[in-house]
Amino acid sequence: MSEPDATTTDEPTTDGSTTEAVVKRGDELATSEVDAGEGMSKGVLIDESDDAPHFAMRRFELAPDAHVPNHTNEVEHEQYVLAGEYTVGLDGEEYTVAEGDALLIPAGVRHWYRNDGDEPAAFICVVPHGDDTIRVIDEE
Repeated sequence: MSEPDATTTDEPTTDGSTTEAVVKRGDELATSEVDAGEGMSKGVLIDESDDAPHFAMRRFELAPDAHVPNHTNEVEHEQYVLAGEYTVGLDGEEYTVAEGDALLIPAGVRHWYRNDGDEPAAFICVVPHGDDTIRVIDEE
């Protein structure tokens, strides 16, 4: 029996509303370069367009030598490292993260990314729906 390309079902939720389940295939993920940095791309896995009621899930890739400048966001970020190793700056501290590591970046916390390695790195990032103003912080 073959698997369908997408699955949808109407199941009641705990609050009595109905939602459709969604399955997307990874090999069909469209990606685009992230404007705020060099060498970072993003693909949206699940978001409001899929009727996800609370969160968006995105997949980011940091190419070798990629750098995303110090910035803040209006919403929290919850991240899980899928592959590779890179450095993330969080409120003035530097951390090397690798496959299997998880990060919570609260709203308003200054952060940046840098991949000094020879291999790409990738992570999942989940954010709540809502306005998210990104403010790049000039480093003097």
